[in-house]
Amino acid sequence: MSNLLHVVNISFVIPYFLGKQLNYFAEKGHKEYVVCSPTNELDELAVKYCFEYKAVVVLRKISIGKDLRAVKSTIEYIKEKHIDIITGHTPKGALIAMLAGYFAGVPKRFYFRHGLVYETSHGLKRWLLITIDRLAARLATKVVCVSPSVCYRSLEDGLNSAAKQVLLSKGTCNGIDINRFYRKNIDENQLSDLRAKLHILDDAFVIGFTGRLVRDKGIIELIRAFHLLQEKYSDMVLLLVGMLEERDALPRDVVDVMKSNPKIIYTGYVSNALIEYYYALMNCFVLPSYREGFPTSVLEASAMELPVITTKVTGCIDSIIENKTGFFVEHTVCELANVIERLYISKDKCYALGTQGRQFVVDNFEEKIIWEEIEKLYNG
Repeated sequence: MSNLLHVVNISFVIPYFLGKQLNYFAEKGHKEYVVCSPTNELDELAVKYCFEYKAVVVLRKISIGKDLRAVKSTIEYIKEKHIDIITGHTPKGALIAMLAGYFAGVPKRFYFRHGLVYETSHGLKRWLLITIDRLAARLATKVVCVSPSVCYRSLEDGLNSAAKQVLLSKGTCNGIDINRFYRKNIDENQLSDLRAKLHILDDAFVIGFTGRLVRDKGIIELIRAFHLLQEKYSDMVLLLVGMLEERDALPRDVVDVMKSNPKIIYTGYVSNALIEYYYALMNCFVLPSYREGFPTSVLEASAMELPVITTKVTGCIDSIIENKTGFFVEHTVCELANVIERLYISKDKCYALGTQGRQFVVDNFEEKIIWEEIEKLYNG
């Protein structure tokens, strides 16, 4: 059995990128280790998911001194734990992992490419981000792209050779727990308590979003589209589940509207352990993103039998079947509002899209399908 090391920049992503996959491989006799920036959650996550960890500062931004220290600390941990396989997640976590793994002589080095952060960048920043991605890919023995469109764009932009790329089934890095994300398995009493806590009426039509509240996610357009709809339909509610961030931050006026509008419910950070209950409050799910790797939130929403509205950008384009599990929109406020209105008017259409959406996830993205693909990668 192997000693597996995963490098991530923050513990928040562990349940999403790895989660019960760690338990799955631990039960098969592998030893799981994580390098991650220090947070209060790490001890709890280590117990829940059966891994040991070393707290190492892995910044999202470039800091040559701290990055070199992170590489040095990771090399030391690799040697201490006799690591056979190393995986790096997101460009920065992957860069640290691939550098450390390469210089420590780890034979299997996997870069999980969760998206292409340079897609919405320009000038020198774009060049730097592409260069970092190419370097991580060059040092990796395999590059795992999380969606078909990320695979295509990676080759189009010359990030690595086709021979080095891997796609796990039809995409994602960890799959979906189809039993957890299932409306029939929701505790109705707990759901009622959450509804009351958020002051959402039983007959409200809830437009939902989960994720980082930043420009790249299309939050500006979503809030403005909701403003148009709110003038026509008094029973509509916009539920925004996630955190505001300084990087790619929303304009101050948009944040002010978000926080002052009584029909916009902004939750802030929500534990991953409770997220399915927020989906259960929604009538439709909207992700008007400008870039993704593979939007797990769309698959979770579909598994919860929600119709999905998203955009034809990298990652998102792979996440629905148009007119069968959801709709694609352009990045325009009016079109977004019109498509949400179509779902509001046609409850039967909502039901059909949601039912077909769940089947799409069950057939293609159930977590064990993905874990078995990862196992083949580890054993190859």
